[in-house]
Amino acid sequence: MKINQWTLGLAALGVVSLASVAQAEEQMSAVQTALSSTTISGYVDTSAQWNVGTGDGQSYYKFGSKYGTPKADGFNLNVVQLTIAKPLDEAEWAAGYRADLWFGPDANTLGTQSVSGTTGDLAIRQAYVALRMPVGNGLDWKMGVFDSIVGYESVEAGNNPNFTRSYGHTIEPQTHTGLLGTYRFSDAISTSFGIANTVGPTINGRANAPYGPMAESYKSYMGSIALTAPDSMGFLKGSSLYFGIVGGFGQSSLGGINGQGTQVSWYAGTTVATPVEGLKFGFAYDYLDSRSGSAHNAVGNGQDAWAASVYASYQATEKLSLHLRGEVGTLPGLSRYSITTITNPDTEATITTRSPLTDNTQIWALTGTVQYDLWKNVISRLEVRWDASDEGQYFSGSDGPVTQKNSVLIAANLIYKF
Repeated sequence: MKINQWTLGLAALGVVSLASVAQAEEQMSAVQTALSSTTISGYVDTSAQWNVGTGDGQSYYKFGSKYGTPKADGFNLNVVQLTIAKPLDEAEWAAGYRADLWFGPDANTLGTQSVSGTTGDLAIRQAYVALRMPVGNGLDWKMGVFDSIVGYESVEAGNNPNFTRSYGHTIEPQTHTGLLGTYRFSDAISTSFGIANTVGPTINGRANAPYGPMAESYKSYMGSIALTAPDSMGFLKGSSLYFGIVGGFGQSSLGGINGQGTQVSWYAGTTVATPVEGLKFGFAYDYLDSRSGSAHNAVGNGQDAWAASVYASYQATEKLSLHLRGEVGTLPGLSRYSITTITNPDTEATITTRSPLTDNTQIWALTGTVQYDLWKNVISRLEVRWDASDEGQYFSGSDGPVTQKNSVLIAANLIYKF
């Protein structure tokens, strides 16, 4: 052990002991060893948004994004993510951890607050211990809070092809508190399976009293399988096919469409490479089956929902990429109205009536995104989105009343990754 001259001088004067210095050096060495493989990363997500026309044109689903307060017609800080992690290494009994912390307005609506319900622009997105067991090719585990296993789009905005989220994303579970296992049979086949307290995002939530009416032993279960095309499949190599299911008790709503009760989320998705370099297509289908609960069948045809999305992405140059998403979904009838205007032939006066619609709403959306990464470490993109309901007025103005059948959004998004 090497001790500097200043420490030796203090020891000679009796101010410190060499034994205590040696112990401190050993403790510091242990801390440095533990932290040597820890990484710190994250991003800052900002946007500017304009909703064409009068009012903000907000739908109940906030243009496919369940995160944050209404952001129309202004500049926005969306979220800051700080990630501290030690990834699993190649050891047979590897161990690590990950913690994703969210700061900013979107943190309040991510929904991962603890059972105490504390908010305040701070949330835990993920926080888990990672372990590997030497079973076959290696069995990996996560225990704690982790992202859901279903969905084409990520909770992390910068990992998605578009700035706004799809309607399918809004009806998917987002995070769970539980145990998740992952096993890769080969480069072409992998699977995951897990158990969690609930399908909802509340950390340490329970399905039993006082949070729900289920038995103490009631838990939520999930599983998935992923197929990846090998190199031998030519231009299709890297294409993937994914199936997943999550079922259990929901403490609160997923996307605002279900009350407290049991529910099952079914998901199927694929990404397909093409002979054209840089061009990929994707498809995603979500079905949310509300098995029971206070909201089930309370409105019209019930609270089940589905959404389908088609994606196209083209990497035109190293910096320029183009993304297109078309989608349709049948979503529960919430705050929708039919608008009827009657003119009195005698007085020529008009009377406008608003009648509530109780059947499920079918909504179409088309989103185009241009991404040009001019600055290092910065995702910069411009997006135009059009939403339309098949019938009735579904979109609201800034003053609240539902008065619009169509809505158009123009947004700019800047994300700095560090």
